[in-house]
Amino acid sequence: MEGYKTKEYGQPVKRYVQTMELKDSPELIKRYCEAHDKEHAWKEILDGIREVGILEMEIYILGNRLVMIVDAPLDFEWDSAMKRLATLPRQQEWEEYVATFQDCDASASSDEKWQMMSRMFYLY
Repeated sequence: MEGYKTKEYGQPVKRYVQTMELKDSPELIKRYCEAHDKEHAWKEILDGIREVGILEMEIYILGNRLVMIVDAPLDFEWDSAMKRLATLPRQQEWEEYVATFQDCDASASSDEKWQMMSRMFYLY
């Protein structure tokens, strides 16, 4: 593995890290990953993420465990951004689609599905 280059924004940022589990089915996990690849990701969803102020979003997977890392400007307010994101074009349709792969309540919003993680260590 070569590692991952981090983006430089020319401004201080804050980071959010969340986790969620997918249904423990290799076929569903494969389809979830495909839904997020460059060829299949919905343009409206990517545009909406940027529109609410998110600078970068990455999702990592191990088995059926997902970890999402979000970088945003210092003045970013998570709760208001997620409320706004939920109202943008095709967002509800996307949430209903990806709910078929996620091990959580199908009617939950994205912000309810993803559980915010707390940083408990960094290299001091």
